[in-house]
Amino acid sequence: MRGPASSPGTVPNPLVFAHVPTMNPPPPTLFAVELRTTRWAELVAWYRDVLGLKVLLRVIDDRYALLAAGGSRLAILGRDEPAETNARVTLCFEVTCLDTARSTLAAAGNLTAEPVANPEGFRELIVTDPDGNRLRLFAWTHDRPAERSDL
Repeated sequence: MRGPASSPGTVPNPLVFAHVPTMNPPPPTLFAVELRTTRWAELVAWYRDVLGLKVLLRVIDDRYALLAAGGSRLAILGRDEPAETNARVTLCFEVTCLDTARSTLAAAGNLTAEPVANPEGFRELIVTDPDGNRLRLFAWTHDRPAERSDL
């Protein structure tokens, strides 16, 4: 005997499947942010040596690098034509000690202003990488706020 869903050419009866819960797929996960550059080797070295990101994958022939950035990743792609920097995009990095990060940046030749206090409870520093991409480094001045699940 054939079930209602297996009869060729028939439409399944929705009441038969009413007991099957509707499954909503999970939201997408941000895998990586990609930066395109004509200065691939320099940018990979800067993010590794200055910001301290760990290189997960580097394919020199393809000019591709994937770096660990906390719970996300940063991909750096070498290109022959320069891409314009975008003032609408800022890469934000949380650091444990903003003063140490500032000293490291200054030692690498990235002159930086003093960190600025934000009324939301953190200090921040705005810098650019060697390619001109805007970065925001910040550190909480107190315990990190709890993440809300109701938003």
